[in-house]
Amino acid sequence: MRKLLTAALFASLMTGTATAETLKLVEVITSPERTQTLKSIVAKFEEANPGTTVEIVSLPWGEAFQKFATMVSAGEIPDVMEMPDTWLSLYANNGMLESLEPYLEAWEHTDGLTARALELGRDVEDTAYMLPYGFYLRAMFYNKNLLDEAGVSEPPKTLDEFVEASQKVSELPGKYGYCMRGGPGGLNGWMMFGATMAGDNTFFNEDGTSTMNSEGWVKGLTWVIDLYKNGLAPKDSVNWGFNEIVAGFYTGTCAFLDQDPDALIAIAERMDEDDYGVTTMPKGPSGKTFPTIGYAGWSMMAASQNKDLAWKLIATLEGPEGNVEWNKRTGALPVHTSAENDPFYSSPQFAGWFAELEDADAVPTVMPTYLEEFAFFKDSLAIKTGQEALLGDISPEELANQWAEYLTKAQQKYLAGK
Repeated sequence: MRKLLTAALFASLMTGTATAETLKLVEVITSPERTQTLKSIVAKFEEANPGTTVEIVSLPWGEAFQKFATMVSAGEIPDVMEMPDTWLSLYANNGMLESLEPYLEAWEHTDGLTARALELGRDVEDTAYMLPYGFYLRAMFYNKNLLDEAGVSEPPKTLDEFVEASQKVSELPGKYGYCMRGGPGGLNGWMMFGATMAGDNTFFNEDGTSTMNSEGWVKGLTWVIDLYKNGLAPKDSVNWGFNEIVAGFYTGTCAFLDQDPDALIAIAERMDEDDYGVTTMPKGPSGKTFPTIGYAGWSMMAASQNKDLAWKLIATLEGPEGNVEWNKRTGALPVHTSAENDPFYSSPQFAGWFAELEDADAVPTVMPTYLEEFAFFKDSLAIKTGQEALLGDISPEELANQWAEYLTKAQQKYLAGK
């Protein structure tokens, strides 16, 4: 028996010194282009780490929140996961994420990260439970040909001009003003227009009560509902998610689309760059606009049995080479200061976002993702109740009161625990 064991050991040494390892990586903001890019970067990691295999699990974004929660409940916990900003607090506060601070302290590229990347990655307990890979800032796409056909001379600068232009476009057969996102991921639109009409992006009062049912916010929610009710958005847009609104824009169904740079991937492939533009979100009565800025990144699960190797995978994804490759295909604004010198980001297609960032009256808005309850609010409650309001089943005031009640409980719980 001893001779057999010795022979087996000798054979294993002769066939390779590296122990085979498998890491599981879950992506949740999924599209074919993103998955293909992810596989390309992961292949480089596997080549640099012989004997290591990365299993990629791709969850469709519209169902990702529930599907990932089910995986975790069943004990199917990955080593590395793509972490949306809205999920960070939920998983970090429940002890499920590993602190990346020790790794960042020794990483050669930490000093090259933007200050905003480190700030947002440390959103929970001032600890890097996630390393953002990019930023998603909303700006307004506009179809130049549709505006010309409708007799609109320039893209709208205010909400009133936006409604007027949308009405003119919607008079064209089969055309609409706005590609509304009434389904998964639609909360950003409600929040942007609500804050812009209110003239303030403050979500809570000092006592933790939500501002969501204040007069200004109710006006903003009503404004969104009226767009749909008055036929300025397609009827089926009540169910639209990311893919549907982007397709609605590049097919010429709608003249306006509020989206992040990631929408450029599909749009640039299907439209001539001279046929569309990107501009600052329209401003409200206060003269200000409040485009949402979001982010996503990579997190290490605390249950990982191979944390050092998991960090190597994150470092490959987040290093300057991998990060720029990833963001060029996903459309997010990169997290390394060195990327500013890349010709790709000096092209005209990004001018709208950089102009918006430089506009003092365009105030980037970070939603209250630090609340554990926010992920459910964004990915479940807000979709259901928002659709009810668009369809007239509940009033704007009822919508505002439901959101305010939920968010007040979450914020006061958060304040009590500080």
